[in-house]
Amino acid sequence: METNQTITNPKSRKRSVVVFVVTNILIIGALVLLWTQLTTPVSKSNATHSPDDTLISAGDAPSPLIGKAAPTFALSTINGNNKSVSLSDYKGKPVIINFWASWCDPCVRETPFLQRSWPDLQAKGVVLLGINGGEPSSAGTKFLQKYGVSYTSVADTVTGNTFSDYGGTNRPETFFIDRSGKVVARWVGEIDAAGLQQEMAKFQEK
Repeated sequence: METNQTITNPKSRKRSVVVFVVTNILIIGALVLLWTQLTTPVSKSNATHSPDDTLISAGDAPSPLIGKAAPTFALSTINGNNKSVSLSDYKGKPVIINFWASWCDPCVRETPFLQRSWPDLQAKGVVLLGINGGEPSSAGTKFLQKYGVSYTSVADTVTGNTFSDYGGTNRPETFFIDRSGKVVARWVGEIDAAGLQQEMAKFQEK
């Protein structure tokens, strides 16, 4: 009587074990990589987010306006008696224009710093002017009250004409205008003490 027996090829069996081990190693490696990506925090230092959530490094930035007359505007205050403010009101004075919005995370961090810097800037004859945009002015007013902002802030037009005229791309952005009315510097993103000092040095007449 014959008995049918399945004979396993030792080489085939060894190959199956190798494939099984390699496959599991690859799966474990992929899981470890995924876990690392999910648990590694994104650094927020010296960076800002645009409305489309693109990470952008903060710092001195080029602008076609540098060396040219700053675009003029006439906008209404949102932390005063709703009076009209024009760039020409500050003729002969160095002006720092800061574009901001209450929904902008870097603006939330930056505004208290600007408010602390304001007394020293004022003592040096430097004008600090905030231009709020991308939201109802009522939201900007609440933001200013929350952080006790005392320097003048105005509301941009509904369509953000002033921000566009200055070539703004992401809030916050800060422009530095010298005594002659020319743009001398542009800072994109949250500005700090070192950045403020760096850009203000460009106010100095040669």
